[in-house]
Amino acid sequence: MSPITTHVLDTAKGQPAAGIKVKLEKSTATGWLIMAEGTTDEDGRIMQWAADSLESNFSTGTYQMTFDTDSYHQGNGFFPQVCIPFRVNNTEQHYHVPLLLSPFSYSTYRGS
Repeated sequence: MSPITTHVLDTAKGQPAAGIKVKLEKSTATGWLIMAEGTTDEDGRIMQWAADSLESNFSTGTYQMTFDTDSYHQGNGFFPQVCIPFRVNNTEQHYHVPLLLSPFSYSTYRGS
């Protein structure tokens, strides 16, 4: 399993949000570096990123996940994307970033 995972739940439908494209980036001195990309599965999760370079390059710093919510809501939502920045202070820990999503709101927290 990747050291950083996510789980997206569609609170309007009461079910997992499958098929959302997600980009994971890390802040560097010159801008944001793409670390991994993936798409949520039928359960709304990304447990392992496509072409995962994250495990070999996992380090402390500021990361962000950007969720393509516009495609998921087929252009009918208020937020075309949701960007969640977060800090990794300890590479021995697992970082789970859930997203609770509806067409007009979202919420997140540090999961376990």
